[in-house]
Amino acid sequence: MKPIINKFICFICLVTGFSAARAQSSVSAVKVSGSLVNEQGKPADFATVSLLKAKDSVVVKGGLSNESGAYSFAGIRPGNYVIKATMVGYQKGLTPITVGAVNVIVPVIKMLPASKTLSAVNIVATKPLIERRSDRTVVNVENSVLAAGNSAMEILEKAPGVSVDKDDNISLNGKQGVTVMINDKLTYLSAAQLATLLRSTDGNTIQSLEIISNPSAKYDAAGNSGIINIKLKKNRESGTNGNLTATAALGKYFRDNTSLTLNHKQGKFSFFGTLSRGDNKRENNIRIDRSVPGADSTTYFSQKTKMLDDNHYNNYRVGADFAMTSKNTLGFVASGYYNPDGSNNNNTTYIGSQPSVFSSYQNTLTTISQTYKNFAFNINDKLEIDTAGQALSVDLDYSKFNNNSNAQYDTYYYNINGTPAGTPSMLRNQTPSTIDIRTAKADYTLPFNKTTKLEFGAKYSNVKTDNDLEAQISTPTGYVNDSTRTNHFIYTEKIGAGYLNFSKSFKKTSIQFGVRAENTTSNGNLVSSHQVVDRSYLNFFPSAFINHTINDKNEIGFNYSRRIDRPSYEDLNPFVYYLDQYTYMQGNPFLKPQYTNSFEVNYTYNHNINVTFGYSHTTDVITEVIVTDTVKKATYQTTLNLQSQDSYNLNLNVPYTFTKWWSGNVNFTGFYLGFKSGNDTPQPGSVYNGYLNGGKAAFQLKTTSTFKITKTFKAEFMTNYQSELQYGYYTIKPQYNFDGGLSKSFADKKLNIKLSVSDIFNTRKNNVIARSNDNIIDIHQKNETRVGRLTFTYNFGNSKIKSRDHQTGADDEKNRVKNQ
Repeated sequence: MKPIINKFICFICLVTGFSAARAQSSVSAVKVSGSLVNEQGKPADFATVSLLKAKDSVVVKGGLSNESGAYSFAGIRPGNYVIKATMVGYQKGLTPITVGAVNVIVPVIKMLPASKTLSAVNIVATKPLIERRSDRTVVNVENSVLAAGNSAMEILEKAPGVSVDKDDNISLNGKQGVTVMINDKLTYLSAAQLATLLRSTDGNTIQSLEIISNPSAKYDAAGNSGIINIKLKKNRESGTNGNLTATAALGKYFRDNTSLTLNHKQGKFSFFGTLSRGDNKRENNIRIDRSVPGADSTTYFSQKTKMLDDNHYNNYRVGADFAMTSKNTLGFVASGYYNPDGSNNNNTTYIGSQPSVFSSYQNTLTTISQTYKNFAFNINDKLEIDTAGQALSVDLDYSKFNNNSNAQYDTYYYNINGTPAGTPSMLRNQTPSTIDIRTAKADYTLPFNKTTKLEFGAKYSNVKTDNDLEAQISTPTGYVNDSTRTNHFIYTEKIGAGYLNFSKSFKKTSIQFGVRAENTTSNGNLVSSHQVVDRSYLNFFPSAFINHTINDKNEIGFNYSRRIDRPSYEDLNPFVYYLDQYTYMQGNPFLKPQYTNSFEVNYTYNHNINVTFGYSHTTDVITEVIVTDTVKKATYQTTLNLQSQDSYNLNLNVPYTFTKWWSGNVNFTGFYLGFKSGNDTPQPGSVYNGYLNGGKAAFQLKTTSTFKITKTFKAEFMTNYQSELQYGYYTIKPQYNFDGGLSKSFADKKLNIKLSVSDIFNTRKNNVIARSNDNIIDIHQKNETRVGRLTFTYNFGNSKIKSRDHQTGADDEKNRVKNQ
């Protein structure tokens, strides 16, 4: 890959040199902005807007209006121009303007319905797959072939700079600790439960992904590596519409999913709803080789595990809005899921005193039956106080999770020749858990003028998790309670927060400064052993954003933010979850929150080529480690606070158009992660004494190509390569895969058929080396990644209906709930 890296470096140097030359010769230029509305006064979104020279109608700049109908052109020289707006089904909008020495605000352009159908001309404005905006990267997956039939998790894996590891932990630019939001609302889920939710979210219901590496003070301070916001499809106009999607998929096992979306708006009322269900059976194979030193000798283990998961999901989301006045809208959203899950694991562990020379083995058969239930309710009110943008919004949220798991562990012992050795061990667990989340938040926007704005708000959250582990062991007289494993853990957390955000636009520069304060009170109570961990702390989280337009082709920006990551509820839970008696996972109630200071510089050339450099420093970094218990000869996974992590990343995003029928995008992310463990003394609640001081440079390259074969037939291909990287005590070997798909529309684009295959060559695997206490643990994992999908989508009703984009205030807490 060295030649590829060299080409990227040369390209960056050329772009930077060209930009500097243009900057020296630039003259004074201003910004032209405005907005479009339709005949009902609603925003005319994604219309094609062009800036023409008045003298000869030559196009100076062009673009699309956003979801609010707004558009802008930066770096415009003085002169006479014409704003031209076009939109399918509407008459052309034309407005002459004169540009002088100050920024120009164009009067609102009203788009009127066309009086007749244009049969000879078909104007289609297509949003690019990847867009770079001032504070975020947007992946427009709504019409992507590769999104059809995929889950939200599978779509996330294709996003720039995003990767998902063997345990479904999501990383951005190599860093874990990503906060995931849905429609600007925190999910309050931990990595495991978030993975369940994302795998049960139909990709056909997703409009776009927003990747925000450095969020402002308006957002919750959680998430050291940023926020990924999943925007679901929405509607706005009067009438009724919907779509029905069905997908059949085949890997090693058959999968299927269906979803139905309905929207209706009549007068002041609008209603919307989405139902989705699916079945997902998949296989996961793991091999682990390790050695455990003892007082007199070393014991060697070779472990092979076949996991067969049979997942089913049933999700719903319904809501309504009522426009009490033209400026005040009251709404509610109710959502939830019921996801039963079954797992059958067959684990064989060979044991010996020499490498590859084994004297015995044990076979553990595990049967796990789980159900995950969630109900969430949101009431929201948005008041637009005046036309200048003064607004007040209030959200009240309640969410409850009920997770139940019943597990049976049967272990049989054998000599190497296959004869029984010892009495089988029979264990079983029941682990019911409930999580209650209550939040309230209010946001106020106060514009002083067209260029100056103040935002402030407050939020309060109250979370309680109740986890019970009921463990039994088999005896000749039946199952009895196992007091060494049975436990009860209750965790409560209250967070009060407030923020202040100030923004100002100048001729070529815009600035934004903010600060957020969060006061946290938490209590972890391990009831059975009478262990209590109390914490109370107040933190301030400043943020700053500066963007400057050098000239009409060059823009540069800088941003900074301080953030916090509180331990997930599962990581705090000290319960033990077994693969077998030598391999298990255990939480750590002594975990502290981690804090991150992030800096980012970004450069944009010609509004589409983006280069970003970022640096962050994290203290008390929450890190997954592998611990060896030399007494029990066991290896288990837990989470500890290491001293610090330093992260450097460089991202280059280049969209390209070779011909009218071939376009795409190249995204390159290079990063370095360095960790320090501080010292080699054991931490509270741990027998770990590992030492770490170092890191490794790595990179990720993702490319997409779209081929428009005809107006209704297109093909898409995506490649992904991630080099070897170091994360804490883990060395993750290179990963790569190739995806492809075809899409064909019928019946005036109301019917769409998509065929896609993920990981066509079945190359994606997780190979990890974990170094722990001078031991090396070699892990090989292969999930079922090659899957073919056939998706049918039928759209019916008025295609322009859109419901209000609902947001809640409970997403940060949901993001920390886990499945176990």
